[in-house]
Amino acid sequence: MIQLALIGPTASGKSNLALTLAQKIDAFILSIDSLSIYKEIDIVSAKPSKEELALIKHFGINELYPDEYFSVEIFIQLYKDVVTACLQENKNLIIVGGTSFYLKTLLDGLSTLPEITKEDKKIVHTQLHNNLHQCYEKLLHVDPQYMQKIAPNDRYRIEKALLIYEASGLTPSVWFANNPPQPIIEALPIYNIDVTKEVLRERITKRTTKMYEMGLIDEVCYLENKYTRKPNAMGAIGIIEVFEYLDGKVTLDALLQNITTHTAQLAKRQQTFNRTQFQNTTTAPLKRLEDIILRDLEKLD
Repeated sequence: MIQLALIGPTASGKSNLALTLAQKIDAFILSIDSLSIYKEIDIVSAKPSKEELALIKHFGINELYPDEYFSVEIFIQLYKDVVTACLQENKNLIIVGGTSFYLKTLLDGLSTLPEITKEDKKIVHTQLHNNLHQCYEKLLHVDPQYMQKIAPNDRYRIEKALLIYEASGLTPSVWFANNPPQPIIEALPIYNIDVTKEVLRERITKRTTKMYEMGLIDEVCYLENKYTRKPNAMGAIGIIEVFEYLDGKVTLDALLQNITTHTAQLAKRQQTFNRTQFQNTTTAPLKRLEDIILRDLEKLD
């Protein structure tokens, strides 16, 4: 089975290229996009159309509802399930998306956690319920190095740290030092789309306009009515700007401009991450990348 990863900033053309390549090399596609994972968030996430999804089997898209919990651990299990499906059906795999942190995790791995019993969970749940701040202060006292990276109101990470401490008797820093992460993927070719700031800004502007014309505001209203504004997914770019418009804080023109600006800022962060976090990547403009990838795969045959 051949595996490859295709990364690049949002709106750089990754999805279309992945779809073209998947048809040529008989591959499934695994999306690494933090928003496309959710059902019903269709326009905001700019996920592939139903017709495109029908062409090639996709994973990592429409897996959960917006109010369901998602984590990198869940993503790793999803990846393992995808690999199993590829091996069973004799398919190759293209990993594609803008949330390259997930790809980095596959390459770096995660540390295993101690065996956590029902009693451990009960004890920690009671402590958190009684006083979240007190739990944070307790952990800060025993493990200041680990807790300095965690906000006092970050219930999820405080709970995880408490569970490790309760189950193992070790501070999180000591536990992770004794249990270093193991890579999920040893290595795979990574192809990065090189795109200029000007071209990317133009593509983002066009995509924002298209999202509005497809019914962006109606979709966000539907999502708010069904899920409220509380789920993490409802804080995504494209949703929070619509909330500002619905609340009367900005005009329609400002809404579209804000989405474009915030998306461009995200794209810049993605480009920085991709440039600094991955080694030995092949970077080229979108028009050249397909030929480069196909040529590289021919060498493997």
